[in-house]
Amino acid sequence: MKILLIINKQKPASIVLASEIRETLKGEGCAVEIYPLDGADISNGGFDVAFSLGGDGTVLFAARKMAVFGTPIIPLNLGTIGFIASVNPSRWLDVFSGWREGKLPVSERLMLDVKVERDGRAVFKLTGLNDAVISASGIAKTIWLDAWTENTHIGSYRSDGLIAATPTGSTAYSSSAGGPIIDPEIEAVILNPICPFSMLYRPIVLPAERPVTIKIGTEQRSGVLLTIDGQVTESLEPGDLVVIMRSVNKARLVACDRAAFYNALHSKLAWAVGKNDGWGHDA
Repeated sequence: MKILLIINKQKPASIVLASEIRETLKGEGCAVEIYPLDGADISNGGFDVAFSLGGDGTVLFAARKMAVFGTPIIPLNLGTIGFIASVNPSRWLDVFSGWREGKLPVSERLMLDVKVERDGRAVFKLTGLNDAVISASGIAKTIWLDAWTENTHIGSYRSDGLIAATPTGSTAYSSSAGGPIIDPEIEAVILNPICPFSMLYRPIVLPAERPVTIKIGTEQRSGVLLTIDGQVTESLEPGDLVVIMRSVNKARLVACDRAAFYNALHSKLAWAVGKNDGWGHDA
């Protein structure tokens, strides 16, 4: 069995844990490779499973790298939030054994293919798990955007930007901007304006099978940036089209089913602060 450990070297605990995992699994006859976040591109697959050792950001990085190969990811939480990285590091061997024996669920998460078209040609392409954000590059600057789904005009936005988020990303930036939280295994896209000029603007949830096209207004008072998963940025120009559509690839997360997601809501957002009878009534 071939195993990849994706580590965040800024978290010293990930280096220590990676060494433990590698030595343990090598003792079981597995081939183990370690890949840092700042490493060169993974040019080929062939891994049976990948461990993500860090926080949610490390899982996002791992998903972008591994989804094309269909490699399942065991997301160990060495961060502070842990909506996606939900596996306690002390349980890594139990979770790995459960996955290997086929006893643990693998949650398949929607990812978005994001393409920038300029003068009729593609100048940027990337797949993300959480979101694609179009925003002003300057502080407190308003930008002008237009959005369509297929041939239907959704709206013209005057705002600090626009977030296109997956259900997995619904608990991230989109939620902070007032967007809804969506069950992570539903296939939908949230289109959510950031600090819109008019309070009449509201987030909208769209079916994932319909591509969304966002046009950058031709007159802007600020530079405009596209950011994928909060990690990869691309400068945009007036008149650019940002096309967002459901990817054929999915992030495959081990032990991150609906129960784990709702447990995260309970623990991280205090949705279950008291004891009840299981039906929402105080016991």
